[in-house]
Amino acid sequence: MKQLRYFHLLILFTCFASLMLFAEDAETTPAGDEPAGSPFNQSKFVPDISLILDTSCTQTNRANEEMSKLFRPGFTLVPADEARHGHSEAYYENGFNFNYAEITFYSIVDPYFDLFAVCEFDENGAGIEEAYFTTRALPLGFQIKAGKFLSGFGRLNEQHTHYWNFYDMPLVHGAFFGQSGLRETGARISWVAPADFLLMVAAEILRGENQRSFGNEKILHANGTTLEKSHNGPNLYVGNIRTSFDIGDIVVLAGASAAAGRARINHGIDRTGKEGSAFVGTTYLFGGDITLKYMIDSMRSIAFQAEYLYRNIKGDRYVNDASDVMTSFDCTKKQSGLYAQLVGKISKRFSVGARYDLLWKNEITERGSITEIPERLPRYSGMLEYNPTEFSRFRIQYNLDASTYAISSNGYEKKINHEIIVQANLAIGAHGAHSF
Repeated sequence: MKQLRYFHLLILFTCFASLMLFAEDAETTPAGDEPAGSPFNQSKFVPDISLILDTSCTQTNRANEEMSKLFRPGFTLVPADEARHGHSEAYYENGFNFNYAEITFYSIVDPYFDLFAVCEFDENGAGIEEAYFTTRALPLGFQIKAGKFLSGFGRLNEQHTHYWNFYDMPLVHGAFFGQSGLRETGARISWVAPADFLLMVAAEILRGENQRSFGNEKILHANGTTLEKSHNGPNLYVGNIRTSFDIGDIVVLAGASAAAGRARINHGIDRTGKEGSAFVGTTYLFGGDITLKYMIDSMRSIAFQAEYLYRNIKGDRYVNDASDVMTSFDCTKKQSGLYAQLVGKISKRFSVGARYDLLWKNEITERGSITEIPERLPRYSGMLEYNPTEFSRFRIQYNLDASTYAISSNGYEKKINHEIIVQANLAIGAHGAHSF
């Protein structure tokens, strides 16, 4: 991480220089090139506002209480322990579920900036999912984004939930980022090459709050000893490259991503008289994605999408027992996962799809020895979707989930789950077209 210490200053300087060039170009633009009237007339920039509602009904082969105790060894803790620390993973509750309501605002601010914000509401409260500005016309193919936003790491992370072709997040994304994805506060600068095909390179400097792979909070032991100080500056650095081109009638979109940041993960080591642990170290993430889309005609298409993610975490693990006696030792996690999905739009209103999820590598080394822990954790999904119009969608999905375990007297006991989800997603108001 020492090599990245001043990287954020370089990115910020580049952003600042780009804005200065943009401002200079704007000031030298001939007045005759501007549209009639003041370009700052706010009546021209009334924001687009939309509301999205998502609900579902679920049936599984297990009671809610039993489902809530299942976990994926090495990737997630027992949910009851995770919930105490604010990063529990969603699980399927039998019956009706109100998933979320999402209000989106978008507008041109002035000739230089756009503003976008998403506020999400669920039964636990409300919060800002995204709120950021982007530049409109920086020279030489540059664009700047700053605020709170979904990182451009990989293919799926940058998409909102209602963009997805399936009800739930792929296993590897949930394991590495949690159910909210890699959503951070910071800045992003991107550059599109002046070529006949799409070639975009981007770099992000982020706060690094994600509690699954990073974290920037202060970690205290139950006795008050500081294990790691808080870090308020940039703590996470992300870079990616994307390209798109055609092969005959097939559109190809491919990308590669990398991320590096400090990890401060607290699993209850600050609780007095209870077992807990914490991790302090560095996380490196790498990912690759590819999407292939073939248009049969104006109504029908076939799309294949796949992503592979690899995570390497190195550092020190601290363990606290019920007597508040703490031990520490070296810990390394080398983990990976992937998903691959095939979705066919078979008519104007119907789509069908299948997805394969796999948490693949799960190698954890502690005290110089590899821990015996399950690997190759799969899940299989199939879905049928009906779209009465572009503003509403209804989906039925089946999951065969063989990735979860329960704690037993013999260690880990595999629990295979059968899940059926019926989902309804509806939108009103002005809403931009979904990205490819």
